[in-house]
Amino acid sequence: MRADRLVSLVLLLRQRGRMTAGALAEELEVSVRTVLRDIEALSTAGVPVYADRGRHGGFSLLPGFRTELTGLNHDEALALLTAGSGRGEKAFGLGGALASAMRKVVDALPEDRRAGLDDAARRFLVEPETDLLSRRAVAEDVPGGVMGEVRHAVLRGHRLHLDYAAPDRPPRSHVVDPIGLVTVRGRTYLLATRAGDDRTYRVSRILAARALPEAAERPARADLDRIWAERTARFLSEDHLDVLVRVRSSRREELLTTALGVRAETPEADNWARLDLTFEDQRHAVWALWQLGGDAEALAPDTLRAALRDRAAQLAARYGDS
Repeated sequence: MRADRLVSLVLLLRQRGRMTAGALAEELEVSVRTVLRDIEALSTAGVPVYADRGRHGGFSLLPGFRTELTGLNHDEALALLTAGSGRGEKAFGLGGALASAMRKVVDALPEDRRAGLDDAARRFLVEPETDLLSRRAVAEDVPGGVMGEVRHAVLRGHRLHLDYAAPDRPPRSHVVDPIGLVTVRGRTYLLATRAGDDRTYRVSRILAARALPEAAERPARADLDRIWAERTARFLSEDHLDVLVRVRSSRREELLTTALGVRAETPEADNWARLDLTFEDQRHAVWALWQLGGDAEALAPDTLRAALRDRAAQLAARYGDS
């Protein structure tokens, strides 16, 4: 909403001092033209915003200006609660709301406590895009409009119409009763029912979504931990391949990103671990373990060990001395 954006603009200028229109546009995720219109609206409303011309110019507030602008809206409060619980505000499309809420929280602090807070925040880095092995984090691409409609339906208890593209299938339309959203290892899932049957949708595979006016048929309270555990157990019990693997600890996360699920894990000596994993099929397991070379060993089933041995023998024969 524009009112929230105007509040954020004032708080940015209060906390950071002079800022260019481009910097404000980047922070607020709008165009420079929108920022200039907002500056004009603030000036008309009596907020003392003035422009400094020149190469190092920008917009500033008159020194000492202060007003009560720290009331949180619904999404901002939700973003803070989500961030505080460690459940990933970005996964649920609340990153912008969280940034706006944090600006309001900082502005509410006494002057002596605000001093140096911005620099202090820069001393912490959470979940960078690359890890120590230079692997880039794979971020899900979920359009903001889709995430907003899904979140609206979940929170308001409305039915949801969605176009969903399951792997290797043409897109299909469904009307579902949403229960909740879950994020696991950077992936977000919609827990729902359809005609009374349990359904779990990967949000990144939702092509379009629209919250409907009619109320969803669902329990008044949802125990998402229990529901997720039940659906995970049911999924793992389906016709997949169970594999027992030894893996070097430094490559553990890399293996986990390719497996469907982890049934059990036991640490071993010399920085190795034994994992009971689930893969789609033998082809999937061979591909995942082959990426790790000598840093992983399939212990069972024997058919998987044989498939890896045959592949290694073929490559040895191809690259062996003539």
